[in-house]
Amino acid sequence: MKKKFLLISLLIIYFSNLFANEKVFFEEGKKLFLEKKYDDAKFKFEKDIVFNPKNEKSYLYLAKIYNKKKLTDLEENNLNTVILLNPKNEEAVYDLALLNIKKSNFKKAKKLIDRLSLVCKDLCKEKKSLTNKLNISSN
Repeated sequence: MKKKFLLISLLIIYFSNLFANEKVFFEEGKKLFLEKKYDDAKFKFEKDIVFNPKNEKSYLYLAKIYNKKKLTDLEENNLNTVILLNPKNEEAVYDLALLNIKKSNFKKAKKLIDRLSLVCKDLCKEKKSLTNKLNISSN
């Protein structure tokens, strides 16, 4: 009886530490990102994704890191993952529209700008700016 109790207690402690750590990875990554320590932040966000593959925020920050490093394919992959996980993530929709304007994929950028109109809460003002960039770039 004591052995079972001890085993159960150890398992509870182990798993509680495991779940506590997984929330820490994102917060540590965000802190490192703000300190512009992108490689260290990338590692933390990737670690967070291992424990929580549906954390759209980690994918979004990875996209931001790849944007800083000018790795557009990796940035696009992570933004698409964010949108797949949460189609209403306006920051990802905005960033992906902006990326598609830079890549001269105007048709996709237009669709994303239209989508932003449907999901925007905080970035509604930016829609006009995106539309202007699209119009300037496509002419």
